[in-house]
Amino acid sequence: MLTVDQARDWLLQRAQPVRTSETLPLLQALGRILAEPVLAGVDVPPQDNSAMDGYALRCADGSGPLPVSQRIPAGTQPQPLQAGTAARIFTGAPIPAGADAVVMQEMAVLQADGQVLFSQAVKPGQNIRRAGEDILRGATVLSAGQLLTAADLGLAASIGVATLTVYRPLRVAVFFTGDELTEPGQPLAAGHIYNSNRYWLVPELMRLGCEVTDLGIVPDSLSRTREILQDAAGLADVIMTCGGVSVGEEDHVKAAVEAEGSLDLWKIAIKPGKPLASGKVGQAGFIGLPGNPVSGFVTYQVLVKPYLQRCAGLQQDDTQPVAHYPAGFAWERPDTRREEFLRVKLVQQDGRWQLQRYPNQGSGVLTSCAWADGLVRLAPGQQVSPGDMLALIAFAD
Repeated sequence: MLTVDQARDWLLQRAQPVRTSETLPLLQALGRILAEPVLAGVDVPPQDNSAMDGYALRCADGSGPLPVSQRIPAGTQPQPLQAGTAARIFTGAPIPAGADAVVMQEMAVLQADGQVLFSQAVKPGQNIRRAGEDILRGATVLSAGQLLTAADLGLAASIGVATLTVYRPLRVAVFFTGDELTEPGQPLAAGHIYNSNRYWLVPELMRLGCEVTDLGIVPDSLSRTREILQDAAGLADVIMTCGGVSVGEEDHVKAAVEAEGSLDLWKIAIKPGKPLASGKVGQAGFIGLPGNPVSGFVTYQVLVKPYLQRCAGLQQDDTQPVAHYPAGFAWERPDTRREEFLRVKLVQQDGRWQLQRYPNQGSGVLTSCAWADGLVRLAPGQQVSPGDMLALIAFAD
């Protein structure tokens, strides 16, 4: 069996990133992946400005009293500061030439004669934001391959950039195999089950920003499966299925993919999980998830999601972000051959945050995935005692 890390590395190495890009206004670029770096054409701030409401002055003139020679609101251009005077200034307003400090208004007393007296010693540079202290002209503000957040869009706006060049969305075609599958809302015949995989996989792909083509349920027919694969390969970057990749007489996906392209079928040392198919149909990548909903869900989170992000153009650290919390449970009978991914929830108990596991960790218990905040990864044979520090792999980004 392949280890989880071996399977993950294999997938990432074979990911074919999207290369086509488009230019979008800032307000349409949230959640997209940047295709070109963004360089600053200006300093931010563009000039020295006041960090607060107060008075600009020359430190050499001391603590006053000093006459107020001008008033400087934000958005105006001040006159040079006259020696021996102070200027009333407001947050964000440019520092007048000659001034080298700002005293906050709480430390100033405006006297009856119009002069201002300061209640503390003045130090050079205090309460002044220097030009370029946030961003220097020519600096790389946003890097190609990063997922654009709301803060990134604000940052782009702060340097005057109105549009961003982003990769087009990754196109993913999905279908689900099995004559036993029934869509929710329909009567359930004897021997049938509802198609739950469709209703977690499609939303997960949409949450990644993929453009999803849902081809629905495909009957257990080799010829029909081949036709669907041909159609999917013509419109998608990646094709995904759940189930049907084993060697059973009614499992036609494996034979269909091998007939239309190439396929690697792996046994991975992961629990829940184990089977995963990867290959190509035409120019499209192919991923076959386990048909068991919990196995498919966990395998997707651990292995397939990073692969799809790389295909979409995302460049990131290949290690998943984790935070460490104490265990509020025991795990005394670990699997000795496979890594285990326990479904856990972050809860507050006795005044501190800790992880609790879902009581039933069976591979058929989809309620464990709906209940959980994320996964805890355990090495083969690893036991857990209450208080052990564990890394949480959160479902939410």
